[in-house]
Amino acid sequence: MKDNGVKIIKTTTWSPGPGCHGGCGILVHVKDNKVIKVEGDPDHPWNQGRLCSRCLSMTQYMYHKDRLKKPLKRVGERGQGKFEEISWDEAFDLIEEKMKKIRDDHGPESVIFHQGTGRDIGGWISMLAYAYGSPNWMFGLSGISCYTPRLMMMSITQGDFAVVDASQWHEKRYDDPEYQIPETVTIWGQNLPATCPDGFFGHWYIDLMKRGTEVLVIDPRCTWIASRAKLWLQLRPGTDAALALGFIHVMIKEDLINMEFIKKWTNSPFLVRTDQDSPALLRESDLKENGSDINFVAHDPVSDSFVVWESDNQVYQKSDIKPSMEGEFNLTLANGSKAKTKTVWTLYKENAEQYTPEAVSKITWVAPDKIIKAARIYAKSKPSALHWGLPIDTIPSTVPTSQAINHLWCLTGNLDNPGGNAIARYAYDVVTYPYHTGGSILSLPPDVMEKRIGMHDYGAIKDFRAWAQPDKVLEQIFSGDPYEIKGMWIQTANPIACTGMEPKKWRDAIKKLDFTVCVDLFMTPTAMLCDVILPAATFLEKDSLKAWWVPLQAIKKVVEVGDCKSDIEINLELCKRFMKDFPYDNVHQLFDTLLESADMTYKDLCDKTWMIPPKGHPSKPYFRYEKGLLRQDKKPGFRTPSGKIELYSSWLEKWELDPLPYHEEPPYSPVSTPDLFKEYPLILSTGRRMGPFFHSEHRQIPWLREQQRDPVLEIHPDTAKKYGIAHGEKVCVENWLGKITVKALVTPVIHPDIVMAEHGWWFPEKEGKEPELFGVWDVNVNQLIPMSHEGKAGLGSPIKTMLCKVYKAKG
Repeated sequence: MKDNGVKIIKTTTWSPGPGCHGGCGILVHVKDNKVIKVEGDPDHPWNQGRLCSRCLSMTQYMYHKDRLKKPLKRVGERGQGKFEEISWDEAFDLIEEKMKKIRDDHGPESVIFHQGTGRDIGGWISMLAYAYGSPNWMFGLSGISCYTPRLMMMSITQGDFAVVDASQWHEKRYDDPEYQIPETVTIWGQNLPATCPDGFFGHWYIDLMKRGTEVLVIDPRCTWIASRAKLWLQLRPGTDAALALGFIHVMIKEDLINMEFIKKWTNSPFLVRTDQDSPALLRESDLKENGSDINFVAHDPVSDSFVVWESDNQVYQKSDIKPSMEGEFNLTLANGSKAKTKTVWTLYKENAEQYTPEAVSKITWVAPDKIIKAARIYAKSKPSALHWGLPIDTIPSTVPTSQAINHLWCLTGNLDNPGGNAIARYAYDVVTYPYHTGGSILSLPPDVMEKRIGMHDYGAIKDFRAWAQPDKVLEQIFSGDPYEIKGMWIQTANPIACTGMEPKKWRDAIKKLDFTVCVDLFMTPTAMLCDVILPAATFLEKDSLKAWWVPLQAIKKVVEVGDCKSDIEINLELCKRFMKDFPYDNVHQLFDTLLESADMTYKDLCDKTWMIPPKGHPSKPYFRYEKGLLRQDKKPGFRTPSGKIELYSSWLEKWELDPLPYHEEPPYSPVSTPDLFKEYPLILSTGRRMGPFFHSEHRQIPWLREQQRDPVLEIHPDTAKKYGIAHGEKVCVENWLGKITVKALVTPVIHPDIVMAEHGWWFPEKEGKEPELFGVWDVNVNQLIPMSHEGKAGLGSPIKTMLCKVYKAKG
């Protein structure tokens, strides 16, 4: 399309640029090889013409005067801010020389490959790490506390991930005859209009509400969407598991669960030994000599006998028996000893029994009648869907919390049904962002992967995700045990201002290393400490793919800015230098290989821009567990060891964790640390999202920064009055770890005993060299949050549940 020399090109958003997890279709207006305007594509099924202010500001972002446009080499001491421009050949040669020397002298595992959150990088940085030979690809947030805990629990519970079905799998969207509008959507811990999509476009809820959906909101803050909810539960941060178990208690007591679904599709009839220190699923090897150690035993009331669920490489072989849900049985084992057993469902009900509305109310601060009412609303709605947010990940008890919430849609049968929680797979099985261990474009030999940091400390880290565990990485940089860390490749990450808890430790860690590279678009506090800085391209300056849930989409290069290169191009060039016989000559060849499962080339996809899988494809709902579309053997069931939804988790049992959900008090709270609470009498919850910014990005963009000039602390009017604080005044937020100074935002949306701080703040307009580092130490709330407080599975951290005191700043 052309008009007065303006060419309009359709493409898809992802990072860098708007920063978020992307997916929106846009129309890019180009004149004289320069982008002059970006607007939403009204024909795109995802956003239907709507865009956030970050994307609308792309022209200011791309052509900002401070944008990095050439590679830089440090020429002064680290932190002095002295760099010189070099060519790409010089940069690649220097990186190749330095990193090969580290590899030769210390082994490839001594370099960490550090990425940020769900940007367009996971496939490309893991590819680079493995081409170099390092198993230590890492996301640097303590406890990997961003989506990974939820993804892991969904994976080990039901074999796949799931998200709210807002008709995103249909080209006709809400008008598709297969689709059903949810009667209720429960939004648990996320303020969608002000946050990133996470594979979900926030304004879909507005679409659903216009069509009759009612919302139930669970959040310590009265968010915009909470103000429009049928019911809002204002819970204490970190007590979400107790609330979910309170729901389960009510649902079981009042027979609000889907017993037909539970009997047929969960492991409720499986037997668990209860006469040991730790309960354990009964297996075939317990009943006969030389039996398999992966088969499960259940009770069949028809024959009053015990049946084996045979599972060989996750092949479910018996689906026609009618299992007993409850019971307690004494058995004689193969070795002649006696064993006491109960069915999973019996134990499950006993576990839920203790979480009465009254008991849960004392834990969560939510009134008992509201707990009962909310449980009824969720369970009685047909269909009902549940959306959960980052707060579930950012607590040390993230695993039992995620498990309890995941069970809500399993107990009601709202899984992979129209208008429920649909199983979400990569569109057309095209994987560009690997989640599971071993899912990268390249792979490493088992003996090399055995050196991955943290995998021998936590079974969940070993078996689920291929990342190194960040808390253990930071510890090892200083300890050198079991081997020294000598280098770090930092790409799409800013640990000093964003992901790093105790950021001064991260500063010292980076400065301790022999060689560091940062790939970014602007100078940041983290980049200021690195040896080489490479200028990355925005999504409008690169070719790429978007295959996160749906649709499968092409990202098309529209223009060039300076000497910037895409993350994919940078990494692919270095892969060829680090790895003999690297299999890809260019990015399009790589894309074509990734698209083989969709039976197309990258050019084919560009011609279409986006594609939604057809009916009957394993990556499109509904009821795939009935049709054999979820398992490799094509049999009905789920991609779990038992072939069933595992209410009692065999994976958690294997990792020596509690197989059933439970409430665990945060490490710092009025309950767990009452003496500390006397000195620091407010709960500090962090990570309040701001629409104009994505994490630590966009502070230098005029249209975005004018929406919010400074970081703020939300504080209730009664609390502000108690401490003599007025709206807009500077206040100090302090605990035993540190102190920051921000502005008070006095507002009734927050609970009187809680204050809410923002993360990711720094000031690009301030001095960049040390010690200032763009003013990051004045405002970075991560200084008040510890590292190495991950949960028992190596996941989660106390990001939402610290303690603090607040007082008026001097001067």
